[in-house]
Amino acid sequence: MKKSDYQGTLDFLFSQLPMFQRIGAAAYRKDLTNIKAICAALGHPERRFPVIHVAGTNGKGSVCFLLSAILQAAGLKTGLCVSPHYRDFRERTRINGQYVSRAFVVDFTARIRQLAQDIQPSFFEISTAMAFDYFARQKVDVAIIETGMGGRLDSTNIVAPLLSVITNIGFDHTEYLGGTLPLIAGEKAGIIKPGVPVVIGESAPETEPVFRAKATECHAPIAFADKVYHAVPVSTLETHTVFDVYRSGELLYPQLPVNLRGGFQAKNLQTALQAAELLQPYFSMEESHIREGLHKLRALTRFMGRWDFIGRNPAILCDSAHNAAGIATVLSELKSLPFKRLHIVFGMVKDKDIAAILRLLPKTATYYFCKADIPRGLAVEDLRRQAAEAGLHGKAYSSVKNALRAAKRVADKEDLIFVGGSIFVVAEVI
Repeated sequence: MKKSDYQGTLDFLFSQLPMFQRIGAAAYRKDLTNIKAICAALGHPERRFPVIHVAGTNGKGSVCFLLSAILQAAGLKTGLCVSPHYRDFRERTRINGQYVSRAFVVDFTARIRQLAQDIQPSFFEISTAMAFDYFARQKVDVAIIETGMGGRLDSTNIVAPLLSVITNIGFDHTEYLGGTLPLIAGEKAGIIKPGVPVVIGESAPETEPVFRAKATECHAPIAFADKVYHAVPVSTLETHTVFDVYRSGELLYPQLPVNLRGGFQAKNLQTALQAAELLQPYFSMEESHIREGLHKLRALTRFMGRWDFIGRNPAILCDSAHNAAGIATVLSELKSLPFKRLHIVFGMVKDKDIAAILRLLPKTATYYFCKADIPRGLAVEDLRRQAAEAGLHGKAYSSVKNALRAAKRVADKEDLIFVGGSIFVVAEVI
């Protein structure tokens, strides 16, 4: 295969297909017609392997990687379908941490190209179908499938899973999913299937009745992870956070090292462990598998972009949290880090609740505003102006990399540079 063949395929995928991450609403599909048509033409690959289906506002990516690491350590050939990608399109589709081959991307796209021209699917519909076809052809033992933004009408929601997982509910994509937490929960609850167990990561008074009603309607056993598991961070190491994990009040996993930084991962860990427990009838997972998988998570799965230290002296930390709840969690965790001054390289996409996020940011930090190189990005002067109105002061830069360079020129060795606001900002520096 010539390199130009692969590049030509990417050019088609990125330029001819509407891509929500780049352009926003124009790429959003509100029904499952296209994905059903593509998968029917492919012989329904989504039916040929066991699936764990994961939705939620925040943490769903981390839960997918935590589960994948455990299943891989248990010896299972584990597919992982996540989005969006940071640097390489192939990050979206991997088996045991290995990305889908360039040759397969070229072959698959050639096979569906005419159909794509006929029905005009979105980029996400095509990339989802590609993952299904790859996992089926590679005969994975299990695949973890992360939804895009929603649930009920998400392109991934044609699978018949062994287990459904919904991490939590917060305000994000409200123009598509609804403006209240119960409405958003109702959309996410659309992945609950008849008779299929479901794990809810975080219980909340506004959303619990929604999930219970849907589970009852579907005769689906339901477990709220935070009512069963309690993970307590006990120490933070260079590359790991160590937790004591209790189940129903009893210490189950003492001193459990997880290859992720940040006590906020406790909620994601609880969700993953509850999911692993409910998967026991299908896959044998010992405590040794859980410990090995979580200890080696990054190496096993190629996890990146979340609470990721990419530099030292000064420390440079990036995280792809991109809504108010996620950024609030990251900022809370930042307070536990030792540093003299805080520098924040920050950019956003324009369809977020910008004012709500800016209100959360510390006024004592020095800001370096930027725009990721995508059409959906918020113009940097707009961001700087709105930030100034919120009491945040800094300069605007022509690119993410220029903003980071400026922060590195100003920062002392004892300072901390945080890069965030959008996954697309993080993607340009990792």
